[in-house]
Parts: sequence; structure tokens; C-alpha cells
Amino acid sequence: MSMCCLIVDDSARFLETARALLERDGIRVVGVASTGTEALARAVELAPDLVLLDIDLDGESGLDLAPKLARTASSVIVLTSTHPLDDIHELVAASPARGFLHKSKLSGHALRELLGPDHGSWAP
Repeated sequence: MSMCCLIVDDSARFLETARALLERDGIRVVGVASTGTEALARAVELAPDLVLLDIDLDGESGLDLAPKLARTASSVIVLTSTHPLDDIHELVAASPARGFLHKSKLSGHALRELLGPDHGSWAP
């Protein structure tokens, strides 16, 4: 069974690139969202295994959205950004997210490694 993912980012270009990359790596992208409102609705509607959530949404904070998603859906949340983890480590650690993955390191393999052996059944 492959992992299904919801990608939340305000960049249409990133959404397209991330979808193609993850699907090539065997992760099924079931939806995308550009705002917090869309993300909450899609998370309830689609019940993804994973939500890949950008920290900086246009005019919104992914860090503020993460707890709302955690209360609304049973998905694992992974934060992503172009900011180095060193700059935001405490914020990520205080969030309900399972972890952080820099956008430049995004791949199916990197997500599976971050999620650990408990999620091994999601291998392609």
C-alpha cells in the first residue's frame, strides 16, 4: 500500500514540482491546497496519511495551521520550508509535526526515512 499525501503550499510551481517528484517516488498525492482553509477542508475530505505543510503560506503561518490540522485529521504532518532548520528548530519542535524536511531535500525516500520504520508498509 502506498502512502497518500496532501501537499499544502502557496506556490503553484512548488505544488506541481512536489507532486511530480513524490508520485515518481511512489507516494500518491491525493490533493493540494494553497491556504489554511483549503488544507483543513481537503484533510477532512481526503484523509491523507501525510500532510506536507509549508511553514510560510501567503499571509498565513503553517506553524499556526499545524495544530488545527492535527486536531482535524489523523494525518502525520511534516513541515517544509526553504528556511534552514537551524533557524526554526524550536518552532518545529513545539509543533505537532513529526518533523521537518527542507524543500531542497524533498523526495519519497527522504519522507520515508523521516517517518521511520513504523511507516515501512508505505513503501512503493
